[in-house]
Amino acid sequence: MSLLKEEHPALLVLEDGTTFPGSAFAGDGEVLGEVVFNTGMTGYQEILTDPSYQGQIVTMTYPLIGNYGVNPDDMESAAIHLEGFIVKEYQPHPSNWRCRAPLRDFISSYGKLGVEGIDTRALTRRIRLTGAMRGILTTRIGDVARLLEKVRAYPGLEGRDLVREVACHEAYLWEKGAPRPLRDLAPGPRNRLRVVVLDCGVKYTILRQLEKRHCEVLVLPARASEGEILSLQPDGLLLSNGPGDPAALPYIVDTVKAILGKVPIFGICLGHQILGQAVGGVTTKLKFGHHGINQPVQSSVSKRVEITSQNHGFVVVPDSLPGSVRKTHLNLNDRTSEGIAYPDLKAFSVQYHPEAAPGPHDVAYLFDEFVSVMKRNTAP
Repeated sequence: MSLLKEEHPALLVLEDGTTFPGSAFAGDGEVLGEVVFNTGMTGYQEILTDPSYQGQIVTMTYPLIGNYGVNPDDMESAAIHLEGFIVKEYQPHPSNWRCRAPLRDFISSYGKLGVEGIDTRALTRRIRLTGAMRGILTTRIGDVARLLEKVRAYPGLEGRDLVREVACHEAYLWEKGAPRPLRDLAPGPRNRLRVVVLDCGVKYTILRQLEKRHCEVLVLPARASEGEILSLQPDGLLLSNGPGDPAALPYIVDTVKAILGKVPIFGICLGHQILGQAVGGVTTKLKFGHHGINQPVQSSVSKRVEITSQNHGFVVVPDSLPGSVRKTHLNLNDRTSEGIAYPDLKAFSVQYHPEAAPGPHDVAYLFDEFVSVMKRNTAP
């Protein structure tokens, strides 16, 4: 385990021409992406391995990152998916009983770029005022005009299908906290609820939460057809989180349309946006997105205010939804849609992350609700 700082100059260039100097503490090279900020004080490993960050350069607003290192239990997927990682100060001397490696070694092992020394307060303020911007993060500092030209040629996230870059290619069984070949599925009658998860970039903790509730969890690629899904005789379908523009996923929306009403459906984050489109709504891009673990959301049913973990740059437009859809949750910061329900079709979804990894556990009850809907639907 190497604990010494090894750094070399790095530079962030935004599409508006703003530059931020820093030093690379992990990796080297040049990456392009949409620059966003995350307000979580902990959970950097979960953020790094969340597939929803594909195509983005993430800035942490908390000033000291790396304190507790990394460990195998906090992985949310099998790899790091974001393009680049920016912190104010990297801590090279982790201290935690769960630590297995320093953050620098973890980032470098996946060939990603980590940069410190950037004024993250100024960068965050810039994004809040101007909106999420395309950027280039590089250790190949030279002609800024050349870097700016590359940034402005980068297509950004709108209109891009990033799900295909993170979704699994083959179906698998999630069992005992790990993916297993589908051939390990026990034959014959089953005594557990079977949930098919449509993998748009699913976080492992979503699968852990389902298994914790004694569900049999089968994960299918995002391009799975209605026939492939229903052939597994699921008791419920979960639409997972994932990256990119939900409007670029008509093939998933069409599949969900075809399944609506046949089995209970629960959507999370991107899954919420997919369900919203499947029932007739449209989506739009937020100015700078919601990325953090402290977003207040009010339930229209219980009137409770719940603190939620969020990671999305797009939302469902509430006024585009048909009158038969119940609007169940509202973001109290910007009044955006956080949940819908279609009781007649046994479908509901939320924009935030009830698995909350990292984050508070205020809304973990939604997994229990999903289980209850499936049990009622299968009752004789």
